[in-house]
Amino acid sequence: MPAKTLFDAYTLGPNHLKNRIVMAPLTRSRACKGDVPGEMNAEYYEQRAGAGLIISEATQVSKQGQGYLWTPGIYTPEQIAGWKKVVNAIHNYDGKVFLQMWHVGRISHTTLQPNGAAPISSTDKAAENSFSFAYDSDGKPANIPTSKPRNATLDELKQVIADYARAARYSQQAGFDGAEVHGANGYLFDQFLNSAVNERTDDYGRQTKESRTRLLLETYDAVAAVLGPDRVGVRISPFGVFGGMPRDPNVEETFLYLAEQLSKRRAVYVHIVRGSQFDPEPVVPESFFRKFRDAFNGTIIITGGLDREKADHLLQAGLADLLGFGMLYISNPDLVERFQHNWPLNPADPATLYGGGAKGYTDYPTYQEQTAHRDVPSPLDIH
Repeated sequence: MPAKTLFDAYTLGPNHLKNRIVMAPLTRSRACKGDVPGEMNAEYYEQRAGAGLIISEATQVSKQGQGYLWTPGIYTPEQIAGWKKVVNAIHNYDGKVFLQMWHVGRISHTTLQPNGAAPISSTDKAAENSFSFAYDSDGKPANIPTSKPRNATLDELKQVIADYARAARYSQQAGFDGAEVHGANGYLFDQFLNSAVNERTDDYGRQTKESRTRLLLETYDAVAAVLGPDRVGVRISPFGVFGGMPRDPNVEETFLYLAEQLSKRRAVYVHIVRGSQFDPEPVVPESFFRKFRDAFNGTIIITGGLDREKADHLLQAGLADLLGFGMLYISNPDLVERFQHNWPLNPADPATLYGGGAKGYTDYPTYQEQTAHRDVPSPLDIH
């Protein structure tokens, strides 16, 4: 049997992917007024439709779920129409796209919240060394410390679950091929999963693996009831510290139980954040990936600080089925072709990652565009 490669086609539930390469979700803060995806967003995703699967940038399911300015939503008719343009642009190039559905929990600021309320969480303690892209005291956009949260009421948690179900219906209307529940990176569900953050003592509290995972699993069930389990994945970041997440002594117990429960529910994939380009070593040890593979029988996506060599290793070791790339996709819209032909990669411009216009967003050239430009002779070369 030939070795697996990143360029193999892959079947993900009812979706047939043209390769195993995933464009990971990337917040770029370039939505239009009303947090609506626009024409420039459609162009950006269309340029990257060579990926086997695109997972959209994180998209808040409600105004309450927002933690950063100019991130797109999925709770108004205008937002649905905007996303429909994006999805159609990807489908025009035979791409597949899942919507990443998002609630930031305590990683927010009162200037972004309805009626200036405190953000909701599993705790009333603010995230340490964490920032929200919101409005400062002068009303200007700025990175400012997150606001002190409040412990969500049971009715508010029910509303969160209802908001995700609504987002699932709206994602269908926009034409998405599936959805991902964002349970990672220190955002709302991660705040419940982490026993060192979660301070509740009710059915959603820190005391047991069942109570810590309850909110995420109930939300998954609500989304899967709309889309079908074969179109719903979950993103997690065990061992992650982004968003002021402290080390959790119960991390393996929690996440391996979650893996078993998602297997029973036939979740189409689990998307594990391995680390980031800023980590000197991967945050998630390989031994954990092996335990997770044994506990979960669906597709596994691994993302975080990967290059082609690291991705190939995870694929050949049987630890991942699909491999996600984030930063590399920002500056290399033709990443699949660059990998296939061993073409050099463009570096990303850190100054243009968040906010702004086309610069650093839709103006990164493909390799063929770069070489065609270099091959144009100057007038001095023509005799």
